[in-house]
Amino acid sequence: MRIFETHAHLDFDDYNKDREQVIKNCIKAGVERIINIGIDAKTTQKGIELSNKYPQFKATAGYHPSTVHEFDEALLRKLIPNKHIVAIGEIGLDYYRMYNNKELQQQIFEAQVKLAIEFNLPIVIHDRDAHEDCYNILKKYSPKKVVFHCFSGDVTFAEKILNEDWYLSITGVVTYKNSNLSDVIKIIPKDKFFIETDSPYLTPIPYRGKRNSPEYLIYVIQKIAEILRIPPKVIAEQSFKNAEQFFLKP
Repeated sequence: MRIFETHAHLDFDDYNKDREQVIKNCIKAGVERIINIGIDAKTTQKGIELSNKYPQFKATAGYHPSTVHEFDEALLRKLIPNKHIVAIGEIGLDYYRMYNNKELQQQIFEAQVKLAIEFNLPIVIHDRDAHEDCYNILKKYSPKKVVFHCFSGDVTFAEKILNEDWYLSITGVVTYKNSNLSDVIKIIPKDKFFIETDSPYLTPIPYRGKRNSPEYLIYVIQKIAEILRIPPKVIAEQSFKNAEQFFLKP
């Protein structure tokens, strides 16, 4: 079973003591591709460094809602053309933690959407308690390739995203008892979903409460397979093909 991890932060300090071993464990578990997600200039650069070191890795470039006050368009323009950068992200809006005010978040989100269109790159969206504003800003520019990372909306919002031919990505949250993702998963076309861990966060059951790792994607796969009543290998392979098409095909 080959697995594509579409959203991880293996450059974070959480892995400083054992990063190499974690990556070895991932590869042993069948994780053949890992997209290391940038949240600012520093993490974007670290993602590039990981991609230079490990052939399994690619990286993204962007400023997360928590770092938009640091936004440096000139620096981002220097990083984006790197051969390992395969998307702009994670970018978007977060009205739950409100790291920065709504106006600044929206301004920088729009600036980065325009950069993605200019450089013809997919977009990885961070959307927390900001569904309609995220959707409306994206709709304003109509980018072709968009994924809502760690999708947290309901069926109605999922349908709006899917109607735009965009993608949804599922994390370990699907394994939680209070998850409402089952109905969403049942309506996603087979070519419009990814799987991810968002490591080091959102660790799936049975490891919830511990640091996450892409090697735990098997539990996300198994839960989706259980919901759809199809073999886990089918989920793994379909999500791999979807992610490959989205991130690695021009």
